[in-house]
Amino acid sequence: MLGAYREPRHNCDQDYDHFLLPLLDDQEPCYILYRLDSQNALGYEWIFISWSPDQSPVKQKMLYAATRATVKKEFGGGHVRYEMFGTTEEDICLEGFQRHVSSCSGPAPLTLAEQELQRIKITEGRVKQVNTDISVESKHQTLQGLAFPLQESARRSLQLLAQKRINYLQLRLDVEKETIELVHSNPTETRDLPRRVPKDTPRYHFFLYKHSHEGDYLESVVFIYSMPGYSCSIKERMLYSSCKSRLLEEVERDYHLEIAKKLEIEDGDELTEEFLYEEVHPKQYAHKQAFAKPRGPAGKRGHKRLIKGTGESIHDS
Repeated sequence: MLGAYREPRHNCDQDYDHFLLPLLDDQEPCYILYRLDSQNALGYEWIFISWSPDQSPVKQKMLYAATRATVKKEFGGGHVRYEMFGTTEEDICLEGFQRHVSSCSGPAPLTLAEQELQRIKITEGRVKQVNTDISVESKHQTLQGLAFPLQESARRSLQLLAQKRINYLQLRLDVEKETIELVHSNPTETRDLPRRVPKDTPRYHFFLYKHSHEGDYLESVVFIYSMPGYSCSIKERMLYSSCKSRLLEEVERDYHLEIAKKLEIEDGDELTEEFLYEEVHPKQYAHKQAFAKPRGPAGKRGHKRLIKGTGESIHDS
């Protein structure tokens, strides 16, 4: 259903913020199609914007995420030059769009493995200049991942958790500011955990798991890294994965939090009482039966089948 439209007044840059920003509702997602001045063989080129504010209901976020590809296809993917996703005005305002265009025209981002290799080469080059051998420890330092600083509210909450004055806190990455900030630290029971996990964005969770084990009352800190499948952007997945190890190192070192278990989940529904208990106190098996490799056929083996890549021929040997 069409919510609003505007007729062009000036060029696309001059109209952009004036037309687009008043349409944004911080409680409700929407799709926005904005026409550029440039044209291709099909006509004018467009920007396809998916607006999904953090405060909007999860059900609506999921609905819009599930229908985005269909809307783009129905409009005509050949007309869409740029596709953007935003949760705040800064993501999709004119400056945000210009940053997006700049990133699209730049070189392709390096994979994590390529970034790590690049850091190792830089480190090795510097060390060679001073004729110093590279130790195993120095190489290990280059592979520890990114370190975003914790905001003050996040640091205070971790301190309170260490003192057991709160039993749960949730953290998020501010990708633009490159910081780790507190989402909330609401009191949470085990039965509440599934509702704490967003279904469309990654999060870090620390939970003080209170339970009994073999007659003893225990309070175990559990770290939960929730990554809801591939509904998140590649950039988010890379950043959350890269920042995790450095965050845990800092938490254990500076706040003296002993983490009993580190979990990675896709869906909050996995966090049942039984699941947590078995993860924190895994069953000990006295003997694991080894996998028995089946015996091959007697006599002469058959021909090997070599499967080549696309465009190559297939031969039997």
